[in-house]
Amino acid sequence: MPRPRSSFDDLRSFEFRDPEEVLDADKLYTVYEIARLLQGLDPDADLDPGTEGILLDWAIPWMLDHSDAFVFAEPEADEEPGYYGLK
Repeated sequence: MPRPRSSFDDLRSFEFRDPEEVLDADKLYTVYEIARLLQGLDPDADLDPGTEGILLDWAIPWMLDHSDAFVFAEPEADEEPGYYGLK
């Protein structure tokens, strides 16, 4: 349900960083690691599944919006995630 603006103490501009500002050009990352990095967290940070799901909800559209900046490496096994990095 919508809330009145006055019920929020802190309103910030909606900004996303470019992939080059988030990722190291010499590394490949899982989408989970990218989601953490977008929030300024360590890529190995331990998160509960609910929080990780919310971060993925932000990271996946960001990656799609910047898809021309990424390369993809196949996972080593079917049950593992793929890896993404800068072109």
